[in-house]
Amino acid sequence: MKNKTITMIEKSIYEDYEINFSDTYTSDDAYYFIFNENRELLLEDKELITDITDMNFNFSLFIGKYKNKDCFVVNSNFKKGFDLREVYEFDKDLYLIGTKAVLVNDWYISHQFCGKCGAKTKVDEKDMMLKCPECGQVHYPRIAPAIIVAIRNEDKLLMAQHSYHETIRYALIAGFVEPGESIEEAVHREVSEEVGIKIKNLKYLKSQSWPFPNSLMLGFEAEYDSGDIKVDGDEIVKAKWFKKDEIIRYSSDISISDWLIQNFIDNN
Repeated sequence: MKNKTITMIEKSIYEDYEINFSDTYTSDDAYYFIFNENRELLLEDKELITDITDMNFNFSLFIGKYKNKDCFVVNSNFKKGFDLREVYEFDKDLYLIGTKAVLVNDWYISHQFCGKCGAKTKVDEKDMMLKCPECGQVHYPRIAPAIIVAIRNEDKLLMAQHSYHETIRYALIAGFVEPGESIEEAVHREVSEEVGIKIKNLKYLKSQSWPFPNSLMLGFEAEYDSGDIKVDGDEIVKAKWFKKDEIIRYSSDISISDWLIQNFIDNN
């Protein structure tokens, strides 16, 4: 599909941006977040593309403002771009709005057709929603809430070796929220399942969008209550208590996990 424009723009307000939704609207003076099927971002000299006149793309959705210009998310076919983790290391502002862009991109690709009846969906006139014109089913963007917790035992922090981490030796306890449970219940369950201990004085600290692939990370701190460490042997292969000068830091501060670890260090 070649570049084309329409006159009607659906509008809504999300966070600090005015978000206009359309599957075909573009602008002559804008930035474009162009992703391929591998969720890689196309950049020129580490800058966003500003001209897609000669580019083939599936859709273009307006997602907000960046550096006082309209910005759109575009899905196209190209071989190699930048992983958002790479973008974070050289431009954190670009990364932040890039996380919004890639999640909108994923949502639109996954819900162009109704999962209930198979009809082609349409962008809603007011909300960030795709609606089926045949059966009326609505399709909102999906995120997966997850918890991460820094557990203190006096002057020590609990860190675990995860079976799925290839480069990180020790990390904090984390996991997804399951249907029917509260965020707090998820923290207690994950800790019990993964390392076998009980915690107390659970306190929420901050959250983070984590688009790898589609999580909202909710960060907590807690105190050790009782029990001996007993790893599940599946997700967690080893866990132990670290004093602040024994903690093995991550290579990047991209994750809320690093912030939680630094918070522990600063307060001990």
